[in-house]
Amino acid sequence: MVNRVSLSCPACGTPVQRRSRYCNTCGSRLPLPVPVSPPAHVGPAAAGPAYTPAEVALPSAKQIQLRGDTLDLGELVNVVESSVRWWQAGLASGDAVTRQRAAREIEELSKILHSLAQQLASGRRTVRITTRLPELRAFDIACPACGTGNRAGARFCQRCGVALRAGEGAQGAPMPLRISVAARTDRGRVRKNNQDSIYTGSLTLASGTSARLCLVADGMGGARAGEHASRMAAEAARAQLEHDAARQSPVDDAAWQKLLRQATATANRRVYDEARQDRSRDGMGTTLTIAVITGDRLHLASVGDSRAYLFNGGGVTEDGALTAQLTSDHSLVARLVDIGQITQDQARVHPQRNILYRTIGTDPSVAIDTRSEHLEPGDVVLLCSDGLFNHVTDDELGQIVLQQPDPERAADVLVALANERGGRDNISVVLVRIERGR
Repeated sequence: MVNRVSLSCPACGTPVQRRSRYCNTCGSRLPLPVPVSPPAHVGPAAAGPAYTPAEVALPSAKQIQLRGDTLDLGELVNVVESSVRWWQAGLASGDAVTRQRAAREIEELSKILHSLAQQLASGRRTVRITTRLPELRAFDIACPACGTGNRAGARFCQRCGVALRAGEGAQGAPMPLRISVAARTDRGRVRKNNQDSIYTGSLTLASGTSARLCLVADGMGGARAGEHASRMAAEAARAQLEHDAARQSPVDDAAWQKLLRQATATANRRVYDEARQDRSRDGMGTTLTIAVITGDRLHLASVGDSRAYLFNGGGVTEDGALTAQLTSDHSLVARLVDIGQITQDQARVHPQRNILYRTIGTDPSVAIDTRSEHLEPGDVVLLCSDGLFNHVTDDELGQIVLQQPDPERAADVLVALANERGGRDNISVVLVRIERGR
């Protein structure tokens, strides 16, 4: 994460946010912010190991649930044990390199199992996590002129400089926003097929208004099965959302999240039933991350490890970082990061990074993550598959999309960089740029 530069009003000395155009204490116009530096070029040397493990989903009994700031040790043991059994299959391979790799990974996982078992034996049942999704910016007062969020106690809007009325709430009229979208999906340099599916379009609500719909799905279960699973999930989710949105206009975040859960559950059941009916597709599954933008609100649903990010040159988190991951990865390595066993950088190249414990279609029902966030001018929303973020760091993602105002060009740069660094998996990118409406 990139922290904001400390800024203060030259007139009154009050600390101000990077995206502020006016001081929210004295109303003085502020100097323009320093532009985001372009990303440093990193060539093929950063590609990392050429070995690419197959993406695999663990059975339903191996789910993990976050409970506040803790993980259940027994659930984590179940997932690690399943991963050991998956690597054990590699010991029967006819390829010596595969057998050696499997043996090394089993040894590594065994050390983790030993540590967890010792904690359970001592009577401990939960472990506190050290890594969480960041807290995003929060606002108390909406400007009555432009809709921008401001902190409690602000006297002037940080964006337009209009005087704020004392006691004004956060439910002002949504800021008029203009949205531009770019989408790319690429086979990469190693895979023979593209198992990713993407979609961008609009939802027509019962009220006659519209919302923007974007999604990314990353299939697994063999080339043809993975392609089929991601495509089926994307089509099922889109059709369900179109049907539900035409019948009702959700009035708040909870209603939108309910619609997204229903659409995701429909996609899950569709893929699961298809896999049971066709033995050639047994075990197929897919990730699914859905974004709906309506007014100045972003609504998300996710299963698996396809991600959603939010970027803004003025900061998107409480501590002013320019980049924030909005979704949790439902993977073993993500949970090992959560409890401090490995770092984020290690997770990007970890051999178990493709082992998922929650996916679409591998079980009759699935737990679905949802969230809603406020959008501002200058925001960029990114949906992507792991073929992108396993090659490009979060900071680099933010630098590229904030430096390049054209989302089409930014999407091309991201795909090209992932391919330059090895392209070991399919690469999917959906970019949504938010600008002030006219």
